[in-house]
Amino acid sequence: MTDSFDLGEPPQPARAETYRVLARKYRPQTFAELIGQDAMVTTLGNAIKRDRLAHAFLLTGVRGVGKTSTARLIAKALNCIGPDGNGGPTIDPCGVCSFCTSIAEGRCIDVLEQDAASNTKVEQMRELLDNVPYAAASARYKIYIIDEVHMLSNSSFNALLKTLEEPPAHVKFLFATTEVNKVPVTVLSRCQRFDLRRIPADLLADHFAKVVTAENVTAEPEALALIARAAEGSARDGLSILDQAIAHADSGGGGVTAPAVREMLGLSDRSAVRDLMALLLSGDAPGALSALRRQYDYGVDPLGVLRALLEAVHGVTLLKVGAAADAAQSAEERDAFAGWAEQLSFPALHRLWQLLLKGHDEVARAALPIEAAEMALLRVIHASSLPDPGELARRIASGEGAPVAPVAPAAPVASPSPPVDRTPSEFAGVMALLEAKGHHALYHRLLSAARVVRFETPEIDFSGTRPIAADTLAELAQVLKAETGRVWKIAMVDAPGAPTMKEREDAAAAAERQAVLDSPLVRAAFESFPEAELEDWPKTLKHGA
Repeated sequence: MTDSFDLGEPPQPARAETYRVLARKYRPQTFAELIGQDAMVTTLGNAIKRDRLAHAFLLTGVRGVGKTSTARLIAKALNCIGPDGNGGPTIDPCGVCSFCTSIAEGRCIDVLEQDAASNTKVEQMRELLDNVPYAAASARYKIYIIDEVHMLSNSSFNALLKTLEEPPAHVKFLFATTEVNKVPVTVLSRCQRFDLRRIPADLLADHFAKVVTAENVTAEPEALALIARAAEGSARDGLSILDQAIAHADSGGGGVTAPAVREMLGLSDRSAVRDLMALLLSGDAPGALSALRRQYDYGVDPLGVLRALLEAVHGVTLLKVGAAADAAQSAEERDAFAGWAEQLSFPALHRLWQLLLKGHDEVARAALPIEAAEMALLRVIHASSLPDPGELARRIASGEGAPVAPVAPAAPVASPSPPVDRTPSEFAGVMALLEAKGHHALYHRLLSAARVVRFETPEIDFSGTRPIAADTLAELAQVLKAETGRVWKIAMVDAPGAPTMKEREDAAAAAERQAVLDSPLVRAAFESFPEAELEDWPKTLKHGA
């Protein structure tokens, strides 16, 4: 008799664990992990503590800021029962109870997620609403999460309205959308709305630093700052870029470096941009065209070069107004920007921005992008040799004529020591004193109302044809006494008086304005460019104005 042996199932090879992309792996599981949305978390926390929960929430914001994740966190917060099974709604769900785990894994039968983009028909909405009256199977609340709710049809919205206005106590609706303007006002008015903000680049960079540490990957801070800036406020976009950067680094056997990230993102080399910017500002046309062609030969898109130049001008302008330096900048870039911020005036920076922005738009539409980019740079260089329009207008008005080349600003002259006697000898001196000492409200009241009939220190007579309030006169006397040490006598008299300072300023400005418009150079410019405007003037001048 032959013995038989049951060897059982043959050994199976171990199944490799499926890789989860970083955007899914590091999806926030608690409100504490939700970055950049502190105001919303505080509001929700207070609503839960005070039992003032709305029946419908609308979460809106750009892609990747956490709308769907927030909806799932709210579902956890409302249905969490705590580790001991006796807890109530909380802004800090435990994450270990049956409802927290089932919601996180997407298998809770009382939390229904629907994508409005693929379920737009009214029949599908009616089918969903048919189950609303029935109580939750096991959870505290039955929760409907509808993503991209703006994609629903008008009929679907209409079917939803009545239920949304008076839902059963056990039902909560959570809507998410990137285009809140497409959601009917009738729906918006029935929801508590939360606008999720773009996540600041510094918070994203800190978050990415924690992710690479958890992934046992080294990364340069500058590389993470570049990724954060490229993400444009979206955590999901940033994690996707970081995932790609880590894969790129693995192929080279090193960590995530800034040059590798720039290459991966197709960013123009920052040193090459600085060199090109310097050539533009120096008016070196051949050098600028050669530098542009070199980047083009390296595979850099001409549109990317213009975008990088725009970013540079923007960075210099921010630095000039006192903003903090960008964390993604290298030390060399910060030094260069600081030098340009000191060298260039605000009008020059604004003009440079406008020229590059116009060039960017032209390159984006051009059939020959590189040629359009070259022409845009040449226009920038040509404009740099022209005088500033505001300076030109002032010189023409004063009879100096147009300068041949931009004139460097004169060195500041030290202010003379203030005289001992600060008593004004004319009303203009009184107004200057008020402005210098910070009495701005009084200054502006007198600017348009005060018609001086007589000024003999320390007495002032104002015309009663334009009455001035008694308290204003008393305040002026008090201020002058405090500033000059003398008692002033100020009165209103029945006489016409001189024009107000505002009237004189307006008359002078009008005369200067007309002088500029009548000058041959400006008249010729308007004839050549009928739609041109003369900017940097108290009132913008237009042809025929």
